[in-house]
Order: sequence, then structure tokens, then C-alpha cells
Amino acid sequence: MRCETCLAADDLDPIAEFATFQSGLTTEGAAVTFVGIARPTSVSGAKVTGMFLDHHPRLTLASLNSIAEDAGKRFGTSAIRIVHRCGLVRPNEAIVFVATASPHRRASFEAAEYAMDRLKTDAYFWKREDTVDGSTWIEPTIIDRADRSRWSS
Repeated sequence: MRCETCLAADDLDPIAEFATFQSGLTTEGAAVTFVGIARPTSVSGAKVTGMFLDHHPRLTLASLNSIAEDAGKRFGTSAIRIVHRCGLVRPNEAIVFVATASPHRRASFEAAEYAMDRLKTDAYFWKREDTVDGSTWIEPTIIDRADRSRWSS
């Protein structure tokens, strides 16, 4: 299985990321992509000016690698690529890119969904949301944890 992960301190271009991912595919019949976008408003409705994703370079990258490898093994994908922003991300910018490929679509869809559920709860990031009203550190929500827990069995 081809497993690629990286941290991106600068803009993340999903189209370029998919082109890179697709260029390594050979016999797959399905590829699934997901792009997460930084929200322009907070849960409370305040205008977001940015999100800062603090990280520890080795630990964060190791967590991304672990998530990607687990997704690939669990669903039998032949390739997976995760690119996650770090540092300052502005509203409406891409914050995460996940691509999976496999002989059949079901494995690719499930692997991408599993990877995103794990990224929301298990990736080593410290997220600060900056709004016009101030800054708040963000933790995984109850919904994030429930989404993650469905993969436990």
C-alpha cells in the first residue's frame, strides 16, 4: 500500500494534491477525495478571522502516518494520501485533504471516512479559533467523538 502524509504550512491546493495522488495509481477502479474547509463562523456565530493549528512536527506527522496506515490496512486500500495544514488557516481555505484508492469504491469511501473521523479526534493538533470576539482553543466535539467511536468494533 502506498501511504503518504504531510503537513502543509502554506496554502493547500486540493486539485494539485489529487493530481499528485492520481499520478501514482495504476490498477485502481476507485478514488475518493475529501477536502475540509475552514469555517467562516464559529459555533457561537462569531466571524472567524483565522484558525491556528499548533503542532509538534514529529508527533503530529507520526499521528497522521498512523491514521493513514490504519485506514489502508482496515479497508484494503492500495493508496492513501493525507495532507493537513498547520499554522494559520484563514476562513474558506482548505485545511485538510484526504484521498484513498482501491479496486472498488466501497473501500475507498470507508477509508476516507474513517481517516477523517480519526483526524478529528486522534491527530496531534492544538486548534485555536480566532474570532472578532477573541480566541478559543477548540477540542473535539461530542459528535466528533461519537463518529470516532463507531469504528471501535
